[in-house]
Amino acid sequence: MILYDNTLISLDIFKVKFCCDLPNCSGLCCIEGDSGAPLEPEETDIISSHLEKIKPFMNPEFVHVLDNEGFMMKDPDGDFCTRCIENKDCIFSYIHKGIYRCAIETAYRNKEIDFIKPISCHLYPIRLGKIKNELITVNYHEWSICKPALVKGHFQGKPMFRFLKAALIRRFGENWYEEMENIYKQLKEENQLQ
Repeated sequence: MILYDNTLISLDIFKVKFCCDLPNCSGLCCIEGDSGAPLEPEETDIISSHLEKIKPFMNPEFVHVLDNEGFMMKDPDGDFCTRCIENKDCIFSYIHKGIYRCAIETAYRNKEIDFIKPISCHLYPIRLGKIKNELITVNYHEWSICKPALVKGHFQGKPMFRFLKAALIRRFGENWYEEMENIYKQLKEENQLQ
């Protein structure tokens, strides 16, 4: 682990090669798991304000659930997350050409809204945690459905933190990311990335 600023960072984000491979994983992270995507407190308001522009991209059956039950629920730890349909599909997931997609991200890419998706989705497979509400932990969440991303990442030689550059900058800022590049170079020079 590396301590920088108020973050405790796993070496895995530098060691593991990773690059999402949607044609081979089919976007299963949108429909598998114990609960929906974790939501930051401010994200619940942002998503609420954009719902009418997101709905046209959603699975029509899920819009009905959204209208009756809302888009979020509490996970087993009592934190807010996106609602899962029948303990499986994220309420914002839909299928396009055999691949699960996110209606929030599709609305963003179509320039309907200015919010790409929850930061927990944008950062995946990095998961953030907290230690005593002071330190933010930055860890790799290993999941078998992401094996195609490991193969593609290895083939491209892309460390996870570089694949997630935009998301890491969104969450921690440009200076924090640049320090990750410096740390990576130092770890490489010291042969700590084996």
